[in-house]
Amino acid sequence: MLGTIVNTLSIIVGSLIGLSFRGKIPEKYSQTIMHGIGLAVVLIGLKTALNTDAILIVIISFVIGSIIGELFSIEDRLDRLGNWIGQRFSKKDDGIAKGFVSASLLYCVGAMAIVGAMESGLTGNHQTLFAKSVLDGVGSIIFASTLGIGVLFSAVSVFVYQGLITVAASSIKPFLLPEVVSQMSAVGGLLIFAIGLSLLEIKKIKIGNMLPAIFIPLIYQVIKSFSLIL
Repeated sequence: MLGTIVNTLSIIVGSLIGLSFRGKIPEKYSQTIMHGIGLAVVLIGLKTALNTDAILIVIISFVIGSIIGELFSIEDRLDRLGNWIGQRFSKKDDGIAKGFVSASLLYCVGAMAIVGAMESGLTGNHQTLFAKSVLDGVGSIIFASTLGIGVLFSAVSVFVYQGLITVAASSIKPFLLPEVVSQMSAVGGLLIFAIGLSLLEIKKIKIGNMLPAIFIPLIYQVIKSFSLIL
């Protein structure tokens, strides 16, 4: 869990630094910076998504994952949680829900979050999560300065999400073939691309409801493995 703890602390520290600049950056600069970040996020998402040739698996993952997400209304639950945080810790509505949801998804759906947490749980190698900590820390400074305190609370999402993967890593190790990890990363990359579109204010996509899609390639591999045994 060391890697996840360090990652969580980096987001907290980065967010606190970013909050110290909150309101001190003129609106026109803040908006332009946010659009620049959005473009970078789009690029990261595309590069990650293009690392697999299993397009059919990716499509099926999004279809099934989106159905599951809509069934459980994940996006609405995340928004309600973000709004609750806003009411609890802020006297005014300054986009806390948006900051919380956007940062939580961005920090959790990437390949580094999944692979890093796996390595941490299976081998005790925390290098990937340490590298992710640096990136997330710097990102939190920028995000918190523009999106506010909601970014700070995304640290909780990262701790829970990566912590659960780390704890469960040993039980799912046999199913984590390179192609499965590649497919999961591709799905995550497309979700990151969608986050970029949202930050650019091009299109509001229910990214939270697509989140289960990341795990469909893994579930498919588990089912396939058991069917071969039987």
